[in-house]
Amino acid sequence: MSLAALEAEIVGCRRCPRLVAWREEVARVKRAAHADQEYWGRPVPGFGDIDARVLVLGLAPAAHGGNRTGRVFTGDRSGDWLFAALWRAGLANQPLSRGREDGLRLSSCYVTAAVRCAPPDNRPLPAERDRCAPYLVRELELLGSVRVVVCLGGFAWDAALRARAALGVPVPRPKPRFGHGAELPSERWPLVGCYHPSQQNTFTGRLTEAMIDQVMATACGIAGL
Repeated sequence: MSLAALEAEIVGCRRCPRLVAWREEVARVKRAAHADQEYWGRPVPGFGDIDARVLVLGLAPAAHGGNRTGRVFTGDRSGDWLFAALWRAGLANQPLSRGREDGLRLSSCYVTAAVRCAPPDNRPLPAERDRCAPYLVRELELLGSVRVVVCLGGFAWDAALRARAALGVPVPRPKPRFGHGAELPSERWPLVGCYHPSQQNTFTGRLTEAMIDQVMATACGIAGL
């Protein structure tokens, strides 16, 4: 299977009735600021360089971000922080992204999410997480150059551990705990933890530009960039 075929499968997925209903309701009702726009309202695939050495893993598309634009982290405040950090690290050609056709290009980097539909309150149910899990496994299989996974938040950290286990990399015992700057060395798909660039973290100063830049520098070092 190619990445293009996997993308088409993801976009057509309707496995989780609660998420299907929510993402489509959000796309129909819309936010007032985006009332004149056509929302994507479907699952959101990953995107980036097919030869990526750094994979950035988030939780799920935002209701009025990726669920609106059709590209993960695109068109919301979390994405503003992430893409600015990728740009400073030399992994993106521009610091902002507003839509799928805005010219953003990633270099040696691929961005994706553990769950592909916007969930109510940003909280997928365990069954929804598990139904989506094979998509990340297949991305890792297809992205053969990935040397490190940057996990944005504890949910992404756990999803990465599960995906690695599905691909034959056992989860160490005791289970490695997520933390900002946490590292899990490994021959295949080592992990680096980073607080999620949500407003809850960036507005409060829990995550600063210097902190996310250090994580990206660490990831680039592991990836040999």
